[in-house]
Amino acid sequence: MLSVKNLKVSYDNIKALHGINFEIEEGEIVTIIGANGAGKSTALRAISRMVPVEEGTRMTFQDKDLLKYPADKVVSELGISHVPEGRRLFGNLTVLENLQLATFARRDKENIAKDIERVFAIFPRLDERKIQKAGTLSGGEQQMLAIGRAFMSGRKIMLLDEPSMGLAPLLMRDVFVALKEINQEGTTILLVEQNARMALKFAKRGYVLESGNVVLEGQSADLLENPEVKKAYLGG
Repeated sequence: MLSVKNLKVSYDNIKALHGINFEIEEGEIVTIIGANGAGKSTALRAISRMVPVEEGTRMTFQDKDLLKYPADKVVSELGISHVPEGRRLFGNLTVLENLQLATFARRDKENIAKDIERVFAIFPRLDERKIQKAGTLSGGEQQMLAIGRAFMSGRKIMLLDEPSMGLAPLLMRDVFVALKEINQEGTTILLVEQNARMALKFAKRGYVLESGNVVLEGQSADLLENPEVKKAYLGG
């Protein structure tokens, strides 16, 4: 479904990604784990076409050349949605308005109301707060809304950047339960996480990123038992 080959990204003279390779099959949940500064968020932004990539990079989505699509068309034409780190909601708009705004480029207008109801079914808290300004929600509720917004904009594949950041354990669990439900309904998920244990328990497969290079990859169950992963990311 998604194939990334030789992905290279630099910021000024600093190499963020050194030519990484990974792929995701339709319906999978795949995670990229690594320390701060490893290049995880950069990889997602490159897929979303939010940062320029270097010559030699090849990225395809459902056999279409991603490099030919600007960022807005990645969402509206390809169905790739991105939940960024920090959520980046419109804080002065209500929950419902944030969800509605995410549908501006959709062509299937007749399904929008049904999809909003589906978001509210997955996240009942958002239904309770649909006329509340997004900026007044708790951190967990804002994360739910960010995921709901991605659900509304295009959901063939959802890119999630640190969805557990700043959340209490109970809310974190609720968010991941909801993501599993979204995946079971047909959305492929690529998850970037610093909480390696949770990410590997959630995902089917994983890639370990260090200093802009993929250093390990495999089934999540195998990575959880890998001595190097245990030592570096799982507290021994």
